[in-house]
Amino acid sequence: MKIGFVVNDMATERAEFTTTRLAMTATRLGHRSFTLGVGDFVYAPDGSIHAHARSVKGDSHESLEDYLADLRGEGEPIDRVCVDELDVLCLRNDPAEDASERTWAQTSGILFGQLAAARGVLVVNDPENLANALNKTYFQHFPEQVRPKTCISRNIEEIKEFISGENGKAVIKPLQGSGGQSVFLVDNLEKANLNQMIEAVTRDGYCIVQEYLPGATEGDVRMFVMNGRALCHEGKYAAFRRVNKSGDARSNMHSGGESVAAEVTDQMLELVEMVRPKLVCDGMFLVGLDIVDDKLMEINVFSPGGLGCAEQHTGVDFSEVVIKDLERKAKYKTYYGAEMRNNELASL
Repeated sequence: MKIGFVVNDMATERAEFTTTRLAMTATRLGHRSFTLGVGDFVYAPDGSIHAHARSVKGDSHESLEDYLADLRGEGEPIDRVCVDELDVLCLRNDPAEDASERTWAQTSGILFGQLAAARGVLVVNDPENLANALNKTYFQHFPEQVRPKTCISRNIEEIKEFISGENGKAVIKPLQGSGGQSVFLVDNLEKANLNQMIEAVTRDGYCIVQEYLPGATEGDVRMFVMNGRALCHEGKYAAFRRVNKSGDARSNMHSGGESVAAEVTDQMLELVEMVRPKLVCDGMFLVGLDIVDDKLMEINVFSPGGLGCAEQHTGVDFSEVVIKDLERKAKYKTYYGAEMRNNELASL
């Protein structure tokens, strides 16, 4: 199987990232794995899609650090890959990471993913529906029962009124963002430096204000969902709890969060069941749910991270489970070809 992994930029990739783990696992399992940034695509005059990509042959790497170093190795040739000939193209770039300095890059992966899918490549997650998930309004299309009470606005008075209705305690964050960037906890409406918080968030767009969930003091649970079901292997779930022991309200790993083992409850599995129909219809192959109490705080459909943390706490190599599922889909693709739409096969 030939599989491509699209990231924001090869220069910013890190060994511990889930994408590096998936690429190395694919290589170890005998597949030809290519890694490329969103700026590496080429639309050729004949209508074919190409990319300048990095690839590593062999499965002798002892660590993720060795693999990434080899992938980036100075003097190593950069392959000009015909994307049309790939079996699978995995879109793993996070548009929010490019929101401020590389606005052109935000939609590039999606747009070239759409072209690749039109030419018969299996693209996950489905690029047509990823385009609808570029900001957090996508979350509002899921059942009300799974979502915290929310207000989306740029009007300061509307935002203050919502927070007042929540007894002066709420979370505010940008409509488009990730990694805990510009996320604030308002604990006391009178004492909070609220105007400055709102201005910081609305500088680049709309502001989301959500009810504060008391369980957030214990962090949140990142749960991986594959093909609309909780990712599970040998009775163990790909999940872990993210906590911030420094007292920061954010538990994101990029914001100082730490991972600990998580107990997966029936309540969490019920949340997965409630969002499953839309995830499947939208062709969302691999997503990350961030759970607090009985609510979902986020649904990450672009580049859910933390498979390594899940493996650390369970002893299960979930990256191998993911790659083997892609093998299964690639086989189905040979059976059905264009008869099955990309979004249908992506989450089958």
